[in-house]
Amino acid sequence: MSAAAEPLRDTDLGESELEARVRSLWRTPRGVIGWLSSVDHKQIALRYIVTAFFFMGLAGIGAVVMRLQLATPDAHVVNPDRYDQLFTMHGSTMMFLFAVPIMQAVGLYFVPLMIGTREVAFPRLNAFSYWNYLFGCLFLWFCFFSNNGPDVGWFSYTPLSLSQYNVGHRADFWAQMITYTEVAGLSVAVIMIVTVFKMRAPGMTLDRIPLFTWSSLVTAFMIVFAMPAVVVVSTMLILDRMVNTHFFDSSLGGDNLLFQHLFWFFGHPEVYFIFIPATGFVSSIIPTFARRPMFGHTAVVLSLVATAFMSFGLWVHHMFVTGLPRLGESFFTASSMAIAVPSGIQIFCWIATLWSGRPVFRTPLLFVLGFIFNFVIGGLTGVMVASVPLDTQVHDTYFVVAHFHYVLIGGSVFPLIAAVYYWFPKVTGRMLSETVGRWNFWIAFVGFNLAFFPMHILGLEGMPRRVYTYSAEMPWGTLNLLSTIGAIIFASSFLLLLWNIVRSLRRGEAAGPNPWDGDTLEWATSSPPPPQNFTRIPVVTSLTPLWEHRETLPAVAGLRVDRREVLVSTLTEAEPDIRESSPEPSIWPLFAAIATGCTFLGSIYTPWAIIYGALPVTITLIGWFWPKGTKEDES
Repeated sequence: MSAAAEPLRDTDLGESELEARVRSLWRTPRGVIGWLSSVDHKQIALRYIVTAFFFMGLAGIGAVVMRLQLATPDAHVVNPDRYDQLFTMHGSTMMFLFAVPIMQAVGLYFVPLMIGTREVAFPRLNAFSYWNYLFGCLFLWFCFFSNNGPDVGWFSYTPLSLSQYNVGHRADFWAQMITYTEVAGLSVAVIMIVTVFKMRAPGMTLDRIPLFTWSSLVTAFMIVFAMPAVVVVSTMLILDRMVNTHFFDSSLGGDNLLFQHLFWFFGHPEVYFIFIPATGFVSSIIPTFARRPMFGHTAVVLSLVATAFMSFGLWVHHMFVTGLPRLGESFFTASSMAIAVPSGIQIFCWIATLWSGRPVFRTPLLFVLGFIFNFVIGGLTGVMVASVPLDTQVHDTYFVVAHFHYVLIGGSVFPLIAAVYYWFPKVTGRMLSETVGRWNFWIAFVGFNLAFFPMHILGLEGMPRRVYTYSAEMPWGTLNLLSTIGAIIFASSFLLLLWNIVRSLRRGEAAGPNPWDGDTLEWATSSPPPPQNFTRIPVVTSLTPLWEHRETLPAVAGLRVDRREVLVSTLTEAEPDIRESSPEPSIWPLFAAIATGCTFLGSIYTPWAIIYGALPVTITLIGWFWPKGTKEDES
């Protein structure tokens, strides 16, 4: 090989020239086409996050409208049909379009930075997943605004969702939205598993992986095993409705309980899809502000794995009143109580870390402390409803509504807001206002507890969930009014967070690379991170690399700088294995998502759309994978 044909490597260039060349190589092309073609994991993750928060806002407005309807007896804020659509859209959006996607999105942004790589595995699949997710969100909310929103609850139980009880296409929209958006979730899960296993920086052995990365990895495995169940059940539902199969029609040999078994086999692990990444946020924030490494790092990792395994053995506790054998229910009672043990271990490790450290009480840590308080309440009521006799009494009452909001909002949204305050400087290069952040915390904490704690009492007093109104003779008016006031206060905390973000983007204090003195690799690069993440891939020698090497991290040499190249490492010891080219930006993932979306949308009206839609989907996939003459375009 001649000298002119020799590949250009980072050892051939000076630092400033190397920085400029690598940044140019990994930069997303300018213009609209470039934006639509981007495969940068950071850009795609930010799109996920902004989209998820936007639709969370819509679902939150729906929740406030429902609370206004229930604030006083015999109210008429919305009619019964619109109310049914509101609570279905609220639940479906929060669970399928907000909570799970945003937890995955935070992982998409920060896991590659934490493990010291330049890009995720399968970056074009990552872009495809986002477009799928966006079209699913738009599709569902367009149906709602055209008064065709689903109206059978976020779990769409049969037989009420079958065609003989739900005319029109409302339940079809729900079923296809589930199938369509879960394609995105499964794609991100596969990307995350391969990225963590094969793209870690040299020296990042399994016992040196950051806890948030562990939480994202565990969640990805859970999604791979659980999400197919809901894809299957939503597909079976639309087949019953569209082509007259009888999976759930008990009059023709079907089984309605089969729907519940399949749905909750996914549905209960889904709670932990949301909760486990939230614990990863907490395990990243606490050591930084406690000024010491996490107490019991290995115990926390094992707790995450144990929680994941045990979550698949709990689904029947959603079905205690369906007439299942009592002996079988007793086993699910035991497992429902036992899963509190690994969560308790994590809480004790967090407390021990704070107790033995020198905690600095900044806004992210305040939200973490609020999370611990709220989640403990949700966990205690979870142990209560794990008991068959008590669950039989409070099933389908507001006690259950209070319980899962304490678990899902108290246990996931509070850590998420903590993560926003913690990582906002890394993403934007600006600090959020600490004063506004403290106000944000106390308004959210007071509003949340005022909104949802009275629901425990309402449930014990017999108020059923999913009711449109209630008469003045029922003793629920005062507590419902209190709950509505709390919901409005809680909603205002998000407006304050939004104002803090907008204000800080314009004139916030400059952050610098590591404003919190964090110990993980995302703080080793500039704020915001450059397109390539790291000009030189770092070498990891401890669990807290930035506390061990405060001046300069050791780095890998020898990567090419004439093409996008990432380093692939071994699974356990993270030893350098091979250099692999990373795909260039491409418009084909967008076209593939459009073709897939049109196929799913058309199948609501005719099953033949699956056949007709196969052709454009095939064409876009051929364009996606067609070799362009370079190795990176063939990847």
